[in-house]
Amino acid sequence: MEAKANGASENAGRVMDGPTNPMVTPLLTDLYQFTMAYAYWKAGKHNERAVFDLYFRKNPFGGEFTVFAGLEECIKLIANFKLTEEEISFICKSLPGSCEEGFFNYLREIDCSDVEVYAISEGTVVFPKVPLLRVEGPVAVVQLLETPVLNLINYASLVTTNAARHRLVAGKSKMLLEFGLRRAQGPDGAIGASKYCYIGGFDATSNVAAGRLFGIPLRGTHSHAFVSSFMSPDEILERSLCSSDGSSTCEDFVNLVQSWLSKIQWSKSLGGIFGETNQSELAAFMSYALAFPNNFLALVDTYDVMRSGVPNFCAIALALRDLGYKAVGIRLDSGDLAYLSSEARKIFHTIEKEFGVPGFGKTSITASNDLNEETLDALNKQGHEMDCFGIGTYLVTCYAQAALGCVFKLVEINNQPRIKLSEDVSKVSIPCKKRCYRLYGKEGYSLVDIMTGENEPCPKVGERILCRHPFNESKRAYVVPKHVEELLKCYWPGKSDKVREELPALKDIRDHCIKQLEQMRPDHIRRLNPTPYKVSVSAKLYDFIHFLWLNEAPVGELQ
Repeated sequence: MEAKANGASENAGRVMDGPTNPMVTPLLTDLYQFTMAYAYWKAGKHNERAVFDLYFRKNPFGGEFTVFAGLEECIKLIANFKLTEEEISFICKSLPGSCEEGFFNYLREIDCSDVEVYAISEGTVVFPKVPLLRVEGPVAVVQLLETPVLNLINYASLVTTNAARHRLVAGKSKMLLEFGLRRAQGPDGAIGASKYCYIGGFDATSNVAAGRLFGIPLRGTHSHAFVSSFMSPDEILERSLCSSDGSSTCEDFVNLVQSWLSKIQWSKSLGGIFGETNQSELAAFMSYALAFPNNFLALVDTYDVMRSGVPNFCAIALALRDLGYKAVGIRLDSGDLAYLSSEARKIFHTIEKEFGVPGFGKTSITASNDLNEETLDALNKQGHEMDCFGIGTYLVTCYAQAALGCVFKLVEINNQPRIKLSEDVSKVSIPCKKRCYRLYGKEGYSLVDIMTGENEPCPKVGERILCRHPFNESKRAYVVPKHVEELLKCYWPGKSDKVREELPALKDIRDHCIKQLEQMRPDHIRRLNPTPYKVSVSAKLYDFIHFLWLNEAPVGELQ
């Protein structure tokens, strides 16, 4: 979708493409946003200047961190926010007949040219209560943005966080592949998952469409169906294979493989542990190797991993080596993954030693088969030899938690701070337009996030600042920061003279996410019993919150 930019986009200096999904339009919202817009317009309040914060109340998956994602799609929506005549006609039919024609003329005029968006950088590690987005503008327009913006951020941040948690458990050295396309919640869920799992630390995806759209590396070889589709090596008609440097040609690659298989079966070091292997599987492997001699990776569990799959792979890998190629490795998709990977690794090392094949012991082993965070943790504790994990269902569906639960709350209108009260203190909003900072300690880790009023002075390096829990009077601490980072940046300036932050490339967002996780104290991001990260307000903002709370809360009367 490449919608022409409206006045807001021109104000930003360039035309911006629309959201990735063409279904993301001004109509991707709840009906009550339009009914409120009409009521604002009817009351003459529609142009009143409002400030809304988008934030969440609790970290997902039982953890103590979240990764913010979805900002780019939000800015693309805002840049192209314009109702078409067809859309306005549908809204007219959907609202009560008593709505005046003037309102629909108003809808024809609105865009986001007078909206300002301040946000935390995409890929940043974030925490409850801290605004991910601050949206300022005419109240009716900003209200129309609420639902689509929440939709674009909730799942994106949830699945990015899920991917980051899988990366932390797997460790930096393992390759992680996103294999969730067939199990995702529809095409949009699949495309989004591929993009945001990449941001969260995955290395590649099987999703070809996502690879084209976002430039994410693609990975994938063959399935069990490919292996079982062959009956015998006699089916392989074209048996010749040119050497990798083009200097010679092996006229009968099948015969070369069979000779290597015989050597492996009679190997003294392997003690004759291999008997007759499945020849249809061998035929499938040879066929695939002939098609992709530089990218041969075999799925070895169609019949029997240790008695057939691994020796068949090894014979083909050694034959390929004779012609100057290097096989990629094997994939395990069932069985005891820890045991099978360890046994396969022993065989690879034995072959390297007996046949003098340098590096064969390091042949890659990939595992799949409904893996999740808990499985990876269990494999680590058991001890395994996997180099790569393909993860699908539990990753992209966020099986462990259905939603993040972001909210979009009014915090100021016409320069008057507003607060949302509740008997549940976790649902009390933090009023007024705020600035947000991350304070770092001497070891380089972030210590606390602090929110201040917009006009309060910025925390300074080396100067002591009192950080208070927003609602608990006894929780407070002084901090002397070694580094101060302001979190909210201007990504859509509207009619202000603010400099707009450029949207970074996907790879840069991914790198930022990885760096962010490295800057977190390990106990905040560990899987079991993580330490809650401190989110605070300044002393002045604390006093104001509680003043407004008492001012707005009705006083009861005892009879």
